[in-house]
Amino acid sequence: MTEPTPYEAMGGHPTFVRLVRRFYQGVAADPVLRPMYPEQDLGPAEERLRMFLEQYWGGLHTYSEQRGHPRLRLRHAPFAVSPQARDRWLAHMKVAVDEAGLPAELEQRLWGYLTTAAFGMVNTFDEEAGTGG
Repeated sequence: MTEPTPYEAMGGHPTFVRLVRRFYQGVAADPVLRPMYPEQDLGPAEERLRMFLEQYWGGLHTYSEQRGHPRLRLRHAPFAVSPQARDRWLAHMKVAVDEAGLPAELEQRLWGYLTTAAFGMVNTFDEEAGTGG
């Protein structure tokens, strides 16, 4: 018998749907982050992030099958990701992670990954960048 993947231990698809949906509820009203999403409907962005996180944590490889290699920094290069944008992204994600109700060890692993990834996306130190004006 094999040990469950982190994806399975976190609750699988329903957990990631709730996590990402809650995150984008915060993004939708955020004056710094919302302008960084060119689509009127955040649904496609929500789906991409959910698929990516599911794949990363051991779920289906739907993200790579549909979009290729994640290449996170390259995919985020067109957007001015400042420390302020990073911090706001993390604040919305923290709410979502806290509400996910994960076991402490898995929550810590997830939060550690998200924090590291968010810091790695910063590509400008111009705090006016990405604010939509």
